[in-house]
Parts: sequence; structure tokens; C-alpha cells
Amino acid sequence: MGEVTNADGGNSLKETVGRYGIWSMGLRSEDPARHGELTEAAAELEELGFGAVWLGGSSGIQHAVPLIEATSRLVVATGIQSIWQYEAAETAARFQELERTRPGRFLLGLGVSHPKLTDQYRRPYKAMVEYLDALDTAGMPAGRRVLAALGPKMLELSRDRAAGSHPYLMPPEHTATAREILGATPLLAPETKVVLDTDPDRARTTARGVLDFYLGLPNYTKSLLQFGFSEDDFDNGGSDRLVDALFAWGDDDRIREHVGAFHRAGADHVALQVVEDGPPDSLPRAAWRRLAELLR
Repeated sequence: MGEVTNADGGNSLKETVGRYGIWSMGLRSEDPARHGELTEAAAELEELGFGAVWLGGSSGIQHAVPLIEATSRLVVATGIQSIWQYEAAETAARFQELERTRPGRFLLGLGVSHPKLTDQYRRPYKAMVEYLDALDTAGMPAGRRVLAALGPKMLELSRDRAAGSHPYLMPPEHTATAREILGATPLLAPETKVVLDTDPDRARTTARGVLDFYLGLPNYTKSLLQFGFSEDDFDNGGSDRLVDALFAWGDDDRIREHVGAFHRAGADHVALQVVEDGPPDSLPRAAWRRLAELLR
């Protein structure tokens, strides 16, 4: 079994990815016409000081390669790669090929997705264990993968069979629980969403435009119920209380406070997803620049 046994490995990974990263659907685009736009954006994110980018959707190594080749130190991670969509043996082979030319630059984020999004969904914990076993057999190091873990069992698996966890759409209270389960060494890199708008009604409306989709996925709502929310909080795109727990919005101080809450709860790295009106695969580069400035 590919258990993580090197206590220094987690700390090394933490230093590599740094305190902040960017989570983006747009950076995984497969449109050849956007190649230059994507690589230029990745190079700028590296220059701005972000330690990692997380490629949204069910991303694979092929989406990471152009961004890695366009930068010199930025870590590119999948956030996440669905275990139902990509074969473990092929993933390991592609990783090894990339590692030969760009060592240490790729981090495999794995997840089980959701029943509504894949017909193959079945016994997710068992399926993840089997996938990790197959990665081990194919030579993929446990220290170069993280799991999109929400519940205790998957968090324990993140601790024992991976380098850590990349939880999505959870409040800082979840981060505190995750840190207790993971212990001190594994990487804990939660995602959180950012709306750069100081108007409460407008910011929350923008947030609900994204949140409503996720509230139809029981894996998220069941987890949120464990952290003080009720079914009523999921109505009409999410209550103000829920939106404010899951999205950073407002002035610079309020956004810093929200992001800082994850670090205080035990996060090593926070993956920031900018939410704006417009297509989900856009590249909000002006917003990324502002985030880099206010988080310094």
C-alpha cells in the first residue's frame, strides 16, 4: 500500500505550494485557440506570487502540461480529476512522463465526483481505495496526490494514502475538523470562493448564481449539515448565512478575514476561486491581480 511515511514530505509540499493558490475552470480549457491566453495567464499568476493553480472540473494531466511548460516553479494541480473518468494506469504513466522533464511541478487531486454527474458512481470509498491501489501498482507516489475529501473516512484516507486533502465548498469549521483528522503533517488545501464586490445584495446574488448548482449535490449538503446549517439554508440558492460562510466578499479587510479564517483553522494553503458574472471558463485576471495585492 502507498502509505505516506516521510514526515518531511508534507512540509516540503507545503513550502512548494505556498499559502495561496488560484482555482480556475478557465485554465483547463481544451480550445487550441486559447493556448496562448492560458499560458500567459499562468505565467502571470506565478509572477504575482501564487504557489499553485488548481484546474477545475474533471481535469487531467494533459490540461496541466501547457501551464507547467510555460512557468518555472508554479505547481499545477487537478481540482479534481474524477476517478471514474481517467484510468489509474494511464494517469500514472502520464505522471511519470511529465516528472522526467518537469519534476515536482504536478500534484494530482483526485475525487469521486457525484452520483448526479456520473452513471458509474458506486461505493465511493471502496472505489477510491481501489484506484489508489492501482496508482501504487503503476508507480505513482502517494506523496504526489491529494484527495477531495469531505467526510471522516475519506479524510483518513487522505492522511494514510496521499499527501493530504483538497476540500471544496466547505466553511472554515470543516477545515478545523479536517486538520484534527489529518494531523499536523499532511497538506490541507481547502478551496473558497471570492466575489470582489462590496455591495451585499449584488455580491450575494452573484454568489448564489454559482452556489445553486452545488446545493443540488447531496455530497455537499450532507457535509454542510454537519457544521450548523439546516435544510432551510439550502433554499433559494442559499441563505445569507450560508453564502457568507462559503464566499469571501466585500472590502479588502473582509476578504482577508474570510481567507484568514481558513489558515487559523489549520489550512496550509487556500485555493481561491474568483466568482464573477459571465462564463465559468473566463480568466478574471484583473481580479487575480487585486487578490495578490490584498493578500500580501
